[in-house]
Amino acid sequence: MKIYSNITFFYYKDLDEAADFYENILGAQLIQDQKMAKIYKFGKSYFGIVDGEKGSLKAQDKNAAMLTFLVDSVEEWTAYFHEKGVKCFKDISMGKFAHSSFFIDPGGYVVEFQRFLDEDVQKEFE
Repeated sequence: MKIYSNITFFYYKDLDEAADFYENILGAQLIQDQKMAKIYKFGKSYFGIVDGEKGSLKAQDKNAAMLTFLVDSVEEWTAYFHEKGVKCFKDISMGKFAHSSFFIDPGGYVVEFQRFLDEDVQKEFE
């Protein structure tokens, strides 16, 4: 038995708005368009967006999930998102293990941009 990979799916009330965000602001690579769902690739990870009226689950008004992107420069991504007018949840902060910033996507999910302070840990994700 093997697990080859994983896909995390988020559910949206407006799939087109979410697709625009992930394709045109984040530059996601579309792997498959299933019409009611779209699967994207970011580096070594996969992420899917689903029409909240047609999928297995329903879109929620409040979402308790976060999508974290491990990036080369938190500062550059933060500046880029500010420039694009994406709603900021929490600006750049320095933690014990990483520094990061947080934004809100079209479905109300938090999108985090993070870089680990330990370069050996960071390299695991590159």
